[in-house]
Amino acid sequence: MGIMDLFRLDGRVALVTGASSGLGVAFAQALAEAGADVVVAARRAGRLAETAALVEKAGRRALAVPADVAKPEDCQRAATDAMAEFGRIDILVNNAGIGTAVPASRETPEQFRQVIDINLNGSYWMAQACGKVMRPGSSIINISSVLGLTTAGLPQAAYSASKAGLIGLTRDLAQQWTGRKGIRVNAIAPGFFESEMTGQYHPGYLRAVGTRILGGQPGEPRHLAATLVWLASDAASYVTGQTIVVDGGVTVT
Repeated sequence: MGIMDLFRLDGRVALVTGASSGLGVAFAQALAEAGADVVVAARRAGRLAETAALVEKAGRRALAVPADVAKPEDCQRAATDAMAEFGRIDILVNNAGIGTAVPASRETPEQFRQVIDINLNGSYWMAQACGKVMRPGSSIINISSVLGLTTAGLPQAAYSASKAGLIGLTRDLAQQWTGRKGIRVNAIAPGFFESEMTGQYHPGYLRAVGTRILGGQPGEPRHLAATLVWLASDAASYVTGQTIVVDGGVTVT
């Protein structure tokens, strides 16, 4: 087997949450292009068909599963449906997430809990559901954020706490499951990439953040998708418990 063959995902099945828009769509498409069949899950069921069509256009099979990751029963159903359709789950991408920019003195318990329930708790429920059926050699990839490692000038206590929590969850699941179950668990911490969330920010804020990017430009989905495919593949078979920062240098400025 050549070195480039290690990056292929032929014969594997991936489950991607938050797959109805943005990075989730890019992740599903990239995994399919690398050879995986893909289960796409999200709350917005109407948009999942578009992502599934991109997977099929890449020559792979797709299954769309409406699911709210904040509900453990939805996570279990997504895993059950994936197993019923494909008979295996080799890759889990915990991408579903929301954010707020509310000052800590005014953030309501409901606002804080909603972010934690989706970003952190939802990743745990989905990892639990998939971890029960994953075989040795499988890979879980949690999508964290540089805001789990640094700050960015906005009041984002709930979002930052959830993403920092994902980094801790990644380390702990790796130490529980890599040796015993053969499941690698890693995280990606993206920097500033265009998304529905960043589209809500004031342009002045985005310009200010841009000064912290060493390359001067926000990231493109392909930068994250390439890292994701690597972590999902045998090319990263000796990598577990790690948080891979993909931020154009933001965290070193």
